[in-house]
Amino acid sequence: MPSPPVPSTWELTTPDKPSWRTRLSSGRGELVLILLIALVISSLFMWLGYLGKATCGGPPFDQSGRSAHWPVGTGEIIMPCYSDLQFLWIGRDINNHVFPYIHGGITDNGVLYGGVVEYPVLSGLLMYFGASGAHTDSDFLFQSALLLAPFGILIVILLTLLARWWVLLWAAAPALILYAFHNWELPVVATTVVAVAIMVFGARINPRTGLPWLSLRTSAFWTSFVLALGFCLKIYPGLFVVPLAILVLTRALRPTQISKSELDWKGAGGVVGVAVATVIAVQLPFMIAGFDGWKASLTFQGKRKADVDTNTIWYWGLRHLVGDGPQDGGSVYNSIVGVASPLLIVVGMAAAVWFGVRHWQQGNVFPWIGTSAAMLAAFMLFHKVHSPQYTLWILPFFVLLAVDWRIIALYLIGDIALDLTIFRMFGILTRGDDMTWWVMGGVQLGVWSHALCLLILIYHFVGAPLRVPPKTTFPERSAGATVPA
Repeated sequence: MPSPPVPSTWELTTPDKPSWRTRLSSGRGELVLILLIALVISSLFMWLGYLGKATCGGPPFDQSGRSAHWPVGTGEIIMPCYSDLQFLWIGRDINNHVFPYIHGGITDNGVLYGGVVEYPVLSGLLMYFGASGAHTDSDFLFQSALLLAPFGILIVILLTLLARWWVLLWAAAPALILYAFHNWELPVVATTVVAVAIMVFGARINPRTGLPWLSLRTSAFWTSFVLALGFCLKIYPGLFVVPLAILVLTRALRPTQISKSELDWKGAGGVVGVAVATVIAVQLPFMIAGFDGWKASLTFQGKRKADVDTNTIWYWGLRHLVGDGPQDGGSVYNSIVGVASPLLIVVGMAAAVWFGVRHWQQGNVFPWIGTSAAMLAAFMLFHKVHSPQYTLWILPFFVLLAVDWRIIALYLIGDIALDLTIFRMFGILTRGDDMTWWVMGGVQLGVWSHALCLLILIYHFVGAPLRVPPKTTFPERSAGATVPA
């Protein structure tokens, strides 16, 4: 028989390399491609968003550093250039570089002074650092954008790892152009996404041990810490500690896999304890250094009314039923909202938790992510304030959870309609001009489409699975308990 051919030196030293198509079709290659596309698109959108907001600034500036082009800009075409970033340059002593909360307070008329801002302390610190060295509102916008952009990039990276191609619902959403640099939302959104990532990645199996990288308790404690930081940025992530504690209580098991005696009450208490301790640790220095200033930010929110600039069902719905003038019940309207809003928030969030528990009782792992999203929907629906940029709060849950595409489409269409009209409506009202039909129509479409979607999502979120279910398990003794959505 003829001897087999002897391989050449080239064949011995240089093995065949997989083609680019083969590498791309592999999981890691596809992930890199998705991440690259998402980062390019999101960076472009954030850059466009900055350019749009920057048209409200530029020389000439007055003595306080306020641009003469504020608040309508010079080259505004479609997107309003107004942003809360530039608005708060004046009136909160940000332009005077006063360290927040320590020296200030609130007047009897509800006016903040002495560096107090109406946001939780970590957001106030971001504003202070964003204004460091700035002398104009344009400088403040630019430096704040530099602070915020890394959080936007972090969100994209984590959502790519968690949801693959679905990340484009965030990265390519018009909301990223409209709101990335409208307010200080990106850091608080990042805490939510980081929290989900800790739970999912912590549950992945270590191939060397066959066990999760982190135990359920350890993952939950770190997640609770991050959510508490989110609470100190914009409140709402703190709500998610409740469903997280319930997940730990049930040990991320189905009801058929655990008895009442096995419920982890100590672990659930630890989740709550970590959150409380973190919030106290962050807030306490400000309370000690300037209690009146720290308290003033809370007082401001308590006194805030559901007015025309809050985009809520209260102003555009209830107001028409009870009247809004001093002769026809304006005080009645404010009194009703003052009671009904917090009451319905509590009821709505309790309903979301109940839906989650019912989902667990029906034989599923407790859906802590879906329940958290449902609690957020209730909070956004019934709160006295519903700013357009809150779309960034809920958008990651559209990415992570398999939400009906029609709900997402209606929500985002309403969001665009609201943002493109609400700030124009403010200008018309300020000038006393006749209201334009399409402006009022856009505002109404935005407010009521959001309200309808949020009402549905209080229930719909809870049963929605993760779009890309991780092949992981938390409980060491139960290979069938996958990380819940």
